[in-house]
Amino acid sequence: MKNFAFIFARGGSKGLPGKNIKPLLGKPLLQYSIETAIASCLIERVFVSTDDIQIADVARNCGAIVIERPAELANDTSPEWLSWRHAIKWVISHYGDFDGFISLPATSPLRSVGDVDAAINQRIKDQADICISVTSAARSPFFNMVKKTEKGLVELVNKPNCEVARRQDAPEVFDITTVAYATTPTFVLEHYGIFSSGKVTTIEVPKERAVDIDDIYDFKLAEVILKEQING
Repeated sequence: MKNFAFIFARGGSKGLPGKNIKPLLGKPLLQYSIETAIASCLIERVFVSTDDIQIADVARNCGAIVIERPAELANDTSPEWLSWRHAIKWVISHYGDFDGFISLPATSPLRSVGDVDAAINQRIKDQADICISVTSAARSPFFNMVKKTEKGLVELVNKPNCEVARRQDAPEVFDITTVAYATTPTFVLEHYGIFSSGKVTTIEVPKERAVDIDDIYDFKLAEVILKEQING
């Protein structure tokens, strides 16, 4: 199978300005995802879709192929699924058809090559349309997650019933991570959204590899974990 990896890194970021190329222990954040993709023997090419010149320069220097993302697909309200479609069409027009579309967000620098390969293989094994990565959730919507009502009060997201009266009876829940998304060009082009249709499978990753950098606190956590890995 011909698998291509894609990293979608726009220039704007309100939570942590410039985060996609912010130095993390001496390397731009984006570089971690590119290096992991290149290291996978299951991935043939690595593409970075961006609207930012500096991000594009970093991507090329790290060995990725740059896709110029249109401005209308690079603002705060642009659905990433549309950027996926744009990138797929661009690649097909320049490099021909391919089999596997693997999205590796730059915000997950702690993923391993094994995580990427596992997502690719799990989708094929389960004959699924897409494989996403998850990690065990710290909170349960049945017991300690609440939502506001129209009157301004709060209630549990999922109200307990006779079948879920104890924490032990509640189903195990997971947080979706940005470690890896493995699917096919056809699924992305013919459907809209991960859970809108199709068969979804998962790989589970430990919390220490599931850090998703959205703000400076996530960034500092990633630094601590990386330092521990380096120092053994």
